[in-house]
Amino acid sequence: MPNRSLEEWLAVIETRHPNEIDLGLVRVGQVWSLLTAEVSPLSNPAFITVAGTNGKGSCVAAMQALLISHGYSVGAFTSPHFLHYNERIVINGVPASDAQIVTAFELIEDVRGDISLTYFEFNALAALVIFRQQNVDAVLLEVGLGGELDAVNIIDADVAIVTSVALDHQDWLGDTRSEIGKAKLGVARRNKPLLVGEPDLPHGFANKVADIGADALFIGKDLRVLEDKNKSSFTSYVKDNGLTRSIGPMDHCSLLPENITLALQALVSAGFSLNSDICCRTVSSLSLIGRLQKVKFKGINVILDVAHNPAAARILRENLPVVSGKTFAVASVLADKDWAGIVEQMGTSVDEWLIGQINDNQRALDARSLLKVVYTAEHKGRCYQSVENAFQQAIIEASSLDQVIVFGSFHTVSAVLTVMSKEG
Repeated sequence: MPNRSLEEWLAVIETRHPNEIDLGLVRVGQVWSLLTAEVSPLSNPAFITVAGTNGKGSCVAAMQALLISHGYSVGAFTSPHFLHYNERIVINGVPASDAQIVTAFELIEDVRGDISLTYFEFNALAALVIFRQQNVDAVLLEVGLGGELDAVNIIDADVAIVTSVALDHQDWLGDTRSEIGKAKLGVARRNKPLLVGEPDLPHGFANKVADIGADALFIGKDLRVLEDKNKSSFTSYVKDNGLTRSIGPMDHCSLLPENITLALQALVSAGFSLNSDICCRTVSSLSLIGRLQKVKFKGINVILDVAHNPAAARILRENLPVVSGKTFAVASVLADKDWAGIVEQMGTSVDEWLIGQINDNQRALDARSLLKVVYTAEHKGRCYQSVENAFQQAIIEASSLDQVIVFGSFHTVSAVLTVMSKEG
């Protein structure tokens, strides 16, 4: 059907492939080969691919902001989105237009023949086509799931990053951190920089790095973060032409210093020239939707975070502000998440749990079953028919001395962002 709108295209590609997730590079690689024959590149950008259980989006956001502030042109592909699909494909900080995305979808449709593609594969190919049509200096690719068999891995990255390795998506990646780590290392390439942000390397990880032959740098060993005495700022120590270089002190922002350090090192490793003063100014104003994001809504302090596994929940808990009042948690998760582990990590930092039903994803767990886990852990809680209702009730009950934290899923944060955009 010609002249589809973006919404119509998305409806088609969401349901066309028999499986929502179908890991492997053969099909998507075949279509990419056909696309490269049709679209000539306008530049020869540095490709930086980011894998990891947590912290991928933060790394991409930091690299994007740093590149733009230094005058470089950059394309970034991330997923999922919060409010608008266009958030996934961004050029110089500006989401791609509907027309750009539709044109890319049409080209993919024209060349793919009878090769079936998943929703994510269509997304990744569209991003790569759009970036190929732009005169960009860098392309930042966030892995969707795992690494080795993820669609973005059809690109041989000039620099690869593995931000962290924790238990998540075990149905696809394996039941151990060792298996998950090896899957994520699939984005690394021989004799190319590999940056590792995971301080607690799983069994066999270092051996796998050696087998790949990547030029690896590790947080805590080769790359360091030094906090100042009052913890209001930090300095990153990176490697530049074999020498240790300090960048900082940089004021803390909503992104973790370790992820900012990985971002800085990735840009240096990719050959970009960075000015320390510009880096410091850029980092001080960095923020990212749904990552320890602090906002005021109707006079109430709200923290939005997409933490959806125990490791991310621990980071959220450790970074929660201390308030004199109560902490309300508005939360919900999808079916493959370790909800009991998340509740355990949040511990006594939450006074009241308000569980909302996620209604825009069939994989969402039932709110009543989530509440039972909260009760089993001997916490106070209630459940609601929607995340929106849970959040609205939390705002009604909270005072200016309290805080409301929203977490558990991109869907949870997205639902609350929608409420805030309508009622704010």
